[in-house]
Amino acid sequence: PTGAGLVAIACRSCHSVGLRSDGTVVTWGGNRRGQRDDAPACTGFVAIACGWGHSVGLRDDGTVVTWGADDDWQRRDAPTSAGLVAIACGSFHSVALRNDGTVV
Repeated sequence: PTGAGLVAIACRSCHSVGLRSDGTVVTWGGNRRGQRDDAPACTGFVAIACGWGHSVGLRDDGTVVTWGADDDWQRRDAPTSAGLVAIACGSFHSVALRNDGTVV
């Protein structure tokens, strides 16, 4: 990736995501499933995670943004509620931890 200021990285299969100190994300690697083209241009990210062909970003308002592959419902099944405090991805799914300790 170009530029400095990365505070976190995540990678899976053939793509990678970096979280910058300003809350933006940068992507590199494969793009066959939109892992790079679909990456959000907004700010406010505090965490990132990568699945096989999809990625998830946790925003500072407790919501998630997903991008990349959705052929196995990786994005459509992603948590959509607010109050999320942590995220993780498996190959074809995503999970999040709510502020009350429940997993969605």
